[in-house]
Amino acid sequence: MTAVELRPPAATTGLVSEHPMDMDFDRLTSADAGAPTDTDLWLALKTGQTDALGSLYDRHGGLVYGIALKVLGHTQEAEDLTQDIFVKLPSTAYAPQRGSLRTFLAILTRSRAIDRLRSRQVARAAVERLQSIHTVPAAQTPEQALAQAERAQDIQTALAQLSESQQKILRLAYYEGLSQVTIAEQLDTPLGTVKTHSRRGLLRLRQLLQERWGN
Repeated sequence: MTAVELRPPAATTGLVSEHPMDMDFDRLTSADAGAPTDTDLWLALKTGQTDALGSLYDRHGGLVYGIALKVLGHTQEAEDLTQDIFVKLPSTAYAPQRGSLRTFLAILTRSRAIDRLRSRQVARAAVERLQSIHTVPAAQTPEQALAQAERAQDIQTALAQLSESQQKILRLAYYEGLSQVTIAEQLDTPLGTVKTHSRRGLLRLRQLLQERWGN
């Protein structure tokens, strides 16, 4: 499918209800009564007409972004999720006969945003654990020092099993103390890509260490 440029949605102040299901998702989104319906655009999109994706984004991008921002509380992450929702829309299981596309997008966005929020919390817990491992106590017994060294070696072994990009980003973040913004600039990589590699790398690292340590 040909790539379609999706611009960040315009401000949505006053358009997003605290509860997505409370909103009128079936309201008309175009003043032109002759404009294609969401179902028309969806069917066109499924046949490969990529212009339809831009039209759907123009209609519903503000809604998706508003829900994402409310759940995630971060503009960049909300923009990333909004882009992801629409880019992957053609491959979703939406069925027009089961309800409006607007309702489907609202439910899908909330679900994906909650998933990302949970992933962020898991990643944060993994970071805190890594940081605690690398914090050397003021005084250690030889046994404690040995255990500390063994756990540090386990981390290095687990890191080596990640992709090259994940290793590089995690080492810059947790060994050199660089922020994700600085890492993006240093690697000349989009910030969203850095965040994705960091999140996935941390989740994989956590899994590997749990298998090693059994907790």
